[in-house]
Amino acid sequence: MYEQISHSLLNEILNQIKPDIYTQDLRHFYTRLGANFYAIHGLFAKLYGNRDDFEQQALRLVETMAHKYIERSEELRQLDIDRERDHNWFVHQKWVGMALYANGFAKDLNDIQDHLGYLQELGVNLVHIMPIMKCPEGQSDGGYAVSDFRQIDERTGTLEDLQRLSEGMRERDMLLALDVVLNHTSHDHEWAEKAAQGDAKYQDYYYTFKTRDIPDMFEQSMLEVFPETAPGNFTWDDKMQRWVMTVFNNYQWDLNYKNPAVFIEMLDVILYWANKGADILRLDAVAFLWKKLGSTCQNEHESHLLLQLFKDCCQVTAPGVLFIAEAIVAPSEVTKYFGEDAIIAKECEIAYNATFMALLWDAVATKNTKLLTQGIKSLPNKLERATWLNYIRCHDDIGLGFDDKDIIQAGYDPQSHRRFLIDYLTGRYADSNARGLPFAENVKTGDARISGSLASLAGLQYAIESEDFSAQEKAVKTIILLNSMILAFGGIPLLYYGDEIGTLNDDSYLNDPDKMDDNRWVHRPNINWQKAQKRHTPGTIEYDIFNGIKKLITIRKEINVFADFNNREMIDVDNENLFVFSRFNPRQCNDRVLVVANFNDQPQTLDLQGLTGWGNYENGDVFDLHTRQEPEIFNHTLVIPALGFYWLREM
Repeated sequence: MYEQISHSLLNEILNQIKPDIYTQDLRHFYTRLGANFYAIHGLFAKLYGNRDDFEQQALRLVETMAHKYIERSEELRQLDIDRERDHNWFVHQKWVGMALYANGFAKDLNDIQDHLGYLQELGVNLVHIMPIMKCPEGQSDGGYAVSDFRQIDERTGTLEDLQRLSEGMRERDMLLALDVVLNHTSHDHEWAEKAAQGDAKYQDYYYTFKTRDIPDMFEQSMLEVFPETAPGNFTWDDKMQRWVMTVFNNYQWDLNYKNPAVFIEMLDVILYWANKGADILRLDAVAFLWKKLGSTCQNEHESHLLLQLFKDCCQVTAPGVLFIAEAIVAPSEVTKYFGEDAIIAKECEIAYNATFMALLWDAVATKNTKLLTQGIKSLPNKLERATWLNYIRCHDDIGLGFDDKDIIQAGYDPQSHRRFLIDYLTGRYADSNARGLPFAENVKTGDARISGSLASLAGLQYAIESEDFSAQEKAVKTIILLNSMILAFGGIPLLYYGDEIGTLNDDSYLNDPDKMDDNRWVHRPNINWQKAQKRHTPGTIEYDIFNGIKKLITIRKEINVFADFNNREMIDVDNENLFVFSRFNPRQCNDRVLVVANFNDQPQTLDLQGLTGWGNYENGDVFDLHTRQEPEIFNHTLVIPALGFYWLREM
């Protein structure tokens, strides 16, 4: 869009631009800059337009984008062009992801390269490598306390190792996702160290205060992320003799995005890793970016403006790169991180579907789908050119962040139901085989989040320890059932390393002084590759889980209705133990798949006569994509095995 004021400023900026920029071939850069500058200028002015140095900062912003475009390889520039032509490329059903730690899944980045064949064997072609940036030993928060945004932690590898890995993945048509921690730095970061030494410029990179007056005002409305291990949101720094905002841990200093220099620095970091070969960047803790007195300092409108500005700037320099919003917030808030546009994702193209994840665990615990069905109905629609990241487990804990209204609608009391779920998932409930651990438990309120591996939460640990074969069979069925849900629901399924071979809780973290107080390490294992070899041995747990998931992935990739074009329809049924929805082809109405899942440990029935358009079952014209067989139907009634599911398609 042409607008005189913004484009007048752009002309002034281009006239002042440094010779090392304007002598380069910037044809595509200038085209994209011209197309996006009205939006970029509007956002930058809204955030920083009242500053005396606004035009100087705007010049720095454009120079940053230009420098990073110049540094971008010809191969990545061509990839940008290809993805611009096929702008819906990432909603295709062929993408299946896995999140992993480089030195947990493998020894390091080089060793990951040696195991790419294992991932391809399973069907994974999108790899999210958990934080690899340089962190201080002992105070790393699992890689999220960054001391250098442009260096890789030596325990993980080198920049050259990452370069080789990204090139090897592109050769295999695999996507690389990396983390960028936007909200904070380590207190060992160069900026924090300069701030601590009294440098006013870098003190303005953070929220620092001489007295407790302003921090106390913030504390009146701010929540505590880790009330047991890191109470409060401010930490006194002896060297600086000032209070500093530390929302997550006392060694993680929150960045001050009211300072445009911070935004430009972090844009430079985003584009730096885009140029290192990342196809997708997971932006950490985006809900916390903007701090405002009198608020919770979460989900502020300005946080969305910042993300829109990051996206618009990235579209100029590296338009082929996607953003994941790490926003584990209320269902009503999460879709806002796609953006407000009716079609195009103007903030992040991908967001974690934490609601679906938590609701799946509710269905496992209750053995019914009342809350799962109700919660999904209340989940706001996403944009057309955006997609969910659907997962069962991840590196973090499980939060029970359902909407109280949905819990009540499902027939439960919110407080007592959450208490039941905590007891069930931690094995305190008498009828539970789950072996999770309470995380960040508040003894006063009874609130807690849950740590634990998929296999241990699903009852496999109990079954193995008690040598209960029946319980083992149920646990494996539960694991496959849950994977069938994230693969069929709509979005990019994201597996978590080790879950594909039934990895149990790992208590070895208790022997590490730096980890023993954070039980999330119980589900951050080192892969046992001897155990993984059992995936080739029929009759083993590893074989059943690995090949069960592999089969589902193979089917998903062949069926185009599993692409994510808002082509899912929830279906109400009379049986509260069943979760039922349809996936359809928007361009071909008779091309669809009926997904039926039974979360009960007893067989269930579904009256097919009540399902509009599914009348051909009487002629034997419906078959299950998973088993490649006709399902069991008697007198218009479909029988779904205990902890079983169907992906039904009309022949």
